[in-house]
Amino acid sequence: MGFGAQSRLHSAKILRLSEDMPIIIEIVDQSEKIDLLMPFLDEAVKEGLITMEKVNVIKYRSGS
Repeated sequence: MGFGAQSRLHSAKILRLSEDMPIIIEIVDQSEKIDLLMPFLDEAVKEGLITMEKVNVIKYRSGS
């Protein structure tokens, strides 16, 4: 569960599955590539929150 911009509680109750649900999209890449993406995100995200965090990648494994 989480709060939206208007402090409206969002949850995953079974009867609300098709309504306005909270969503998190995480992108991990080099800062230069993220900087190139920021103008697109600024234009595309009409409502919501965008955060940028530094991360330390401990381990990366490919599926193949």
